[in-house]
Order: sequence, then C-alpha cells, then structure tokens
Amino acid sequence: MADYLLKTEPTAYSFADLQKDGETIWDGVHNPVALKNLGAMKPGDKLVIYETGDHKSAVGTATVISVDASDPKNPQVKLKAGKPIAKPKTLAEIKANKLFADSPLVRQGRLSVVPLNKAQYGALTGS
Repeated sequence: MADYLLKTEPTAYSFADLQKDGETIWDGVHNPVALKNLGAMKPGDKLVIYETGDHKSAVGTATVISVDASDPKNPQVKLKAGKPIAKPKTLAEIKANKLFADSPLVRQGRLSVVPLNKAQYGALTGS
C-alpha cells in the first residue's frame, strides 16, 4: 500500500463536500506526472486531502476504493471519505518540516497528486 496527497480547490470541491458525499471519483487532473501518480494508486491506499486557495492546508483523510487505469489520460479513482485531521497542517508548517525537504509537495507546488512516504503521511495526519 502507498500514501498520497490530493490537492483540491475548496471552492470547487472541498473535504467537507467529500464527507457529505461519502465517496467520489477523483477527476480534473491534467498534469502528466499527477496522472501517473493517480493511475498508480491501488485499493486501500491512504490519502491526505489538501485544500488550496485561502486554506493551503492538509485537512482530512480518505482511502482509495477502486482504480480503473485503463485510460492513462483519465484514470478513474474512487475515494471514500475519511476523517478530518484534528489539527490541519498548513503549507508553512509543511515547508518547515525537514521530512518534506525533497518532497514534490514543496518542490513542485502545482502538482495535484503527490506521493507520500509513511513518515510524511504520519506528520500530516498525526497518526
């Protein structure tokens, strides 16, 4: 299993929307690297939902339910909402944490699907 961070603009689709819906297909990804990361996901992978815009913070968790990567330009990843992060981690806190020094999260700021290692996932979620 792997861990990933998914970025979303809360005015378009927020973590609260995901919680209300319970499940969703994650779409709207266009960057080739982000698409590759999305298509590499497997059922059971753990996710951190990061809200961009005014929030700029990791706010909640989710889990991959299913993946159809038969079209690499439009992988269909179904997510199940998890729990809110008790103390959301801001971008400033993330950048200040040495665990993220080489992470695409801080090195490629516009990347919307970012792989995380176990330590990074734990630092973001408090678990």
